[in-house]
Amino acid sequence: DGKIYDAYVIYPKNHTNEANFVEYFVYQIMPDILENKCGYKLCIYGRDIYPGEDTANAIEKRMQKSRRLIILLTQQLINSKEDAYDQHIALYNALIQNDTKVILLEMETIGAYGKLQESLRFIIKQQGTIKWKEENTVHPQSPNSKFWKQVRYHMPLTCWPS
Repeated sequence: DGKIYDAYVIYPKNHTNEANFVEYFVYQIMPDILENKCGYKLCIYGRDIYPGEDTANAIEKRMQKSRRLIILLTQQLINSKEDAYDQHIALYNALIQNDTKVILLEMETIGAYGKLQESLRFIIKQQGTIKWKEENTVHPQSPNSKFWKQVRYHMPLTCWPS
């Protein structure tokens, strides 16, 4: 199908204390589970987009070469205006061009979805979110946890661990 990645990951990129766990999740936990244990190939901004590349162009090309978009929903992502470019492109590709499936991971309690962009609310209404629960932080590396099974269910077919 011409795709290189199984999923492009969108997450808040501000370096604040609240973002520490999210960055750890994106750079350590997700690759360990989805790449090392499940055989998926992720595209993660900051790891797979190189210094010197035209960022906007690189983001768009990587998304087009991805089978899924994984968006980590956090208060920071919802309230941030400067990191919204990749989110806008992703939602455009998913809703207007209808060529990419979106997986929403609710990393913290969002509460009412009223502050979300209308396009995100539409996707949540259509398919819901996969909620990260605090108890997952005790053993986040188990690919057989309910959370990771739900994520894998929405991912493209590949070899699944037994």
